[in-house]
Amino acid sequence: MNTVNSVRELRAAVARARNEGKRIGFVPTMGNLHAGHIALVTKAQQRADFVVASIFVNPLQFGPHEDLDSYPRTLAADQEKLVQAGCNLLFAPSVSEMYPAGTAVQTRVSVPELAQELCGASRPGHFDGVATVVCKLFNVVQPDLAVFGQKDYQQLAVLRAMVRDLNMPIQIIGEATVRAEDGLALSSRNSYLNAEQRALAPLLQQTLQRMASAILAGERHYEALMTRHRQAIAASGLRLDYLDIREATTLHPATVGDSLVVILVAAYAGTTRLIDNLTLDLAAATDKPQ
Repeated sequence: MNTVNSVRELRAAVARARNEGKRIGFVPTMGNLHAGHIALVTKAQQRADFVVASIFVNPLQFGPHEDLDSYPRTLAADQEKLVQAGCNLLFAPSVSEMYPAGTAVQTRVSVPELAQELCGASRPGHFDGVATVVCKLFNVVQPDLAVFGQKDYQQLAVLRAMVRDLNMPIQIIGEATVRAEDGLALSSRNSYLNAEQRALAPLLQQTLQRMASAILAGERHYEALMTRHRQAIAASGLRLDYLDIREATTLHPATVGDSLVVILVAAYAGTTRLIDNLTLDLAAATDKPQ
């Protein structure tokens, strides 16, 4: 695996692969890689001939009081994991390489309807930062496909909309969330949790499973269902940000007529923000939570 740090080097390496007739797959990350990231690389390998990964801690998607400075940066360990996973090329740019004129004057990409609620309401500007950096990365890599984790469900919806609205010829692939044995979704921020917080964290997935079971059993009083489980999370010691049931494509509040819904949750364990989700296909009565 080669590692490059400049747009010029990246474009040259990708051009060589494309001239050889290879299909380009792309996995953007912020580093501190875990098994969930490696699953994205594996998926890209299954669908493409040449896999590019990026590691860039993007300042545009962090708020003023968030963890930009303390976000784990583990480039050497990440490189080793990517080599073992069979990644072909790593792009690891500096902030000045990605934003040569500075972030203050950087052109922004916004996906307004999908980005303003849920995590967008709690983290104003976050999804503009995500959409902007991914748009830039797509422009320099020009992949045939890109793979993102379904743990960040709203992010995946935002990026699908961006690609559709801007007519980007890129296939967006969502990969299932990788979990610890107790159900906690793997995240680079899990390393912030102390032992007590780590013990509480699986409650989020457990709550989603209980809500899914109720819905599959015929419960359609969504507001009452959400209220009960919001109260349970709050009583557990976690600080709830939101717990919502939404139509899975538009992220509009779910109605009884929706056949595909997603339950989304965000909560704080101490100062660490955790997110999770679970999708349900209600069109077939025999479907189980994914």
